[in-house]
Amino acid sequence: MKKILLGLAVVASSLTFAQTFGLKAGLNVSSISHDDVKAKAGFYGGGFVNVPVAKDFSVQPEVLFNGAGAKFDNSSDDKMNLSYLSVPVMFQYNALPNLYLEAGPQFSFLLDSKYKGKNVTVDSDDFKGFDFGIGLGAGYYFTKNIGVTARYVAGITDVAKKVGDYQFKGKNNVFQVGLAYKFK
Repeated sequence: MKKILLGLAVVASSLTFAQTFGLKAGLNVSSISHDDVKAKAGFYGGGFVNVPVAKDFSVQPEVLFNGAGAKFDNSSDDKMNLSYLSVPVMFQYNALPNLYLEAGPQFSFLLDSKYKGKNVTVDSDDFKGFDFGIGLGAGYYFTKNIGVTARYVAGITDVAKKVGDYQFKGKNNVFQVGLAYKFK
């Protein structure tokens, strides 16, 4: 039993020292999977920790601010702005020394919602407070510290609550491209 505890302590301490912390930020191009919707530009930014679990594999949890939403393709130019605190947990494979591929779940918590429209009034309580999606992406580090990232997050849950007898069917879809900086 002592050997097992000692072994776990050694593994835990080596993972603690092997972690890499960093920051990332960039452009979101988001839309809602619904008829009459166009993409809208937004911003994302936050921090991450990269934890190696094997030679070519790592887990990278992140905490990001995500500006999402969509523009509606109608004559009134309605716009939906959704701000989330997102927590993606990406499983990364290092295909090359500086290139990684990633996939994993993203858990998002609604911070703010605004619907700007001429003919429609939408209450911020009409949007769900939680959003779930699956992300696929890649990244390339030019130096040990600076890299570019790209990710697509496909929404799994609808963004709006049922209001009366009406349920707006639409899921967040976000393409992200940005820069990452690792503290080493």
